[in-house]
Amino acid sequence: MQVEPKSIQVAKLALEDGTVYQGLAFGARGTTSGEVVFNTSMTGYQEIITDPSYCGQIITMTYPEIGNYGFNEEDLERDCPALAGFVVRNASPVASNYRSIGLLGEFLQRHGIIGISDIDTRALVRKIRTLGALRGVISTELLDDADLVQRARTSPSLVGRDLVREVIPSERSDWNGRLHDLWDYSGERQGVEFSGADKIEAPHIVALDFGMKWNIARHLASQGFRVTILPGTSSADDVLALNPDGVFLSNGPGDPEPLTYAIATIRQLLGKLPIFGICLGHQLLGLACGAKTFKLKFGHRGANQPVLNLETNKVEITSQNHGFSVSDEGLPADLLVTHRNLNDDTIAGFRHRSLPAFSVQYHPEASAGPHDSQYLFDRFRELVQQTAAV
Repeated sequence: MQVEPKSIQVAKLALEDGTVYQGLAFGARGTTSGEVVFNTSMTGYQEIITDPSYCGQIITMTYPEIGNYGFNEEDLERDCPALAGFVVRNASPVASNYRSIGLLGEFLQRHGIIGISDIDTRALVRKIRTLGALRGVISTELLDDADLVQRARTSPSLVGRDLVREVIPSERSDWNGRLHDLWDYSGERQGVEFSGADKIEAPHIVALDFGMKWNIARHLASQGFRVTILPGTSSADDVLALNPDGVFLSNGPGDPEPLTYAIATIRQLLGKLPIFGICLGHQLLGLACGAKTFKLKFGHRGANQPVLNLETNKVEITSQNHGFSVSDEGLPADLLVTHRNLNDDTIAGFRHRSLPAFSVQYHPEASAGPHDSQYLFDRFRELVQQTAAV
């Protein structure tokens, strides 16, 4: 068990609407700005913090105590967090877990992530739900309210920005990681053998990385795939030169519409290879097929989002993290909606009616759970298998 004395340094969070919250410094010291959003998950804060999809955002955790099981090196979704800041009601001074190697505050400080604790997160979340996601500033050094509010108002919006370029890898890599042994308790397979008439020898998947969580690559590898990761800026020629059996489109941060290079690449790959997209990859696949996207008022972020599978009429509890959505307005006839978010009826998944391509607006690979949607990786494997057999 690790114990950390509570910080007594003052920190402030200022919003563009003029609201200022005073609390205590948590993690690194300094000043940071970003879009203030909230996540309703009770666990999985380490996976949330290291998810590249949060680039440019300040995360507010709605669960009141965060950090009680510390952090470890095995559950990281990327080496370096990309979020702009972190907000909690109470930063646990105690970390107790057999896998923990340190305190959450130490982890944030190590990676330069500025946070604030001891503020009324319930009031903050209610404000975001009413007004929508707001630009904000956290500071442990600049404590003049008027100055901080002005900084929040002049900070950049997420709309129209290409945040993917800030989180993608610089070069190609081959994935070698596997799912943690803890997945055995949920029946997750640690490798799939292809046999019979449809046998595929080490099917090869190219994952276009727009800010991909590592657990996605772990799940792809668990299906028996050989996985090559390419930067999301790669062209269709770059992908096809590797002669893959399928293409995966990853999650990532921000607005999908500025990513014209990715949309063009996906459009050129459609019909040539099986395609599976998650989150930002879902939105980009939609745009490549002629759909439109729009910004949600405050987004879907949490591990308790109900989704209706329209093909089975079953409800899946899902982990989600996105601020944009594919629009029903003008949805191309080629796309068939397969999943709906039951909270607001937005599109949560679709498939192409005639081409081997499908995607979902949530995270079936979520390490901290829920695990209702892991079948989607099976579905992708079957699609690759079927396409190769033709």
